[in-house]
Amino acid sequence: MPRRLQPTARQARLGAELRKLREASGLKAREAAALLGADSVQMSQIESGTAGVSESRVRRLAAHYACDDAELIGALVAMATDRPRGWWEEYRGLLPTSFLDLSELEHHATYRWDVEFVHVPGLLQTEEYARALFSFVNPEFPAEELEHWVQHRMGRRAVIEGPEPIPYTAVVHEAALRIKVRDRTAARAQLAQVLELSEHDNVTVRVVPFESEGSAGPAAAMVYVGGPVVQLDTAVRDDPSGTAFLDAEAQLGRHRRLFHRLEAASLVPERSRDFIHRLSKEL
Repeated sequence: MPRRLQPTARQARLGAELRKLREASGLKAREAAALLGADSVQMSQIESGTAGVSESRVRRLAAHYACDDAELIGALVAMATDRPRGWWEEYRGLLPTSFLDLSELEHHATYRWDVEFVHVPGLLQTEEYARALFSFVNPEFPAEELEHWVQHRMGRRAVIEGPEPIPYTAVVHEAALRIKVRDRTAARAQLAQVLELSEHDNVTVRVVPFESEGSAGPAAAMVYVGGPVVQLDTAVRDDPSGTAFLDAEAQLGRHRRLFHRLEAASLVPERSRDFIHRLSKEL
């Protein structure tokens, strides 16, 4: 297979998971390469995601690595062979690659959790809210580029509103609901949309009020995306320095525990909806 100049996050993740299995088996890269009739350079490319790998090679490597987890192997095979050209591809070259990687990650997700303390989560934003937010952060953007950012964000809502929506839980701090990224009218429309989406069977919105105790929160917005097996879950941290996709077991465990602590500090869904209704009337 030809070498990739810029692998997607999904392709890089497949390579990283194969590397984890190899390291757990105690084999060196050159030893694993020899089992495939390849060399260490080719193995390095496979494990970095810059070279593709076939189903037969994934299964051969898993066997040599003494991996007997059939569900994990099946999920890795799917990552190696399932190459959909998703809707997000139309934005390639127009948006940061991390945006496209997140869209692809969501496309394959089994569920998603969000934690937001400053802004309404992206999947719940109105077009007007997203446009005002992007305009404020990037005031120098030309109108055409700004529109790409906004429409891509709207397209991502397919994961919770499309024909096969995933379970989605958002834990949102009261501050994020009160901040007016544009004006009072836009703020009310945004709260109305959060309420509308929260009525969907697959969507849960929980509010952390100011009065809640023991809810310091993460340092930045947090996203946790469920994979087909728990080993393939992904935590996403997004801050001004960029977007990071985290997959180490310790990091995933830490993010799961953080989410559940914040979930416990939040209002139950019914009380959260009542809270948002009251807040909307106050605006």
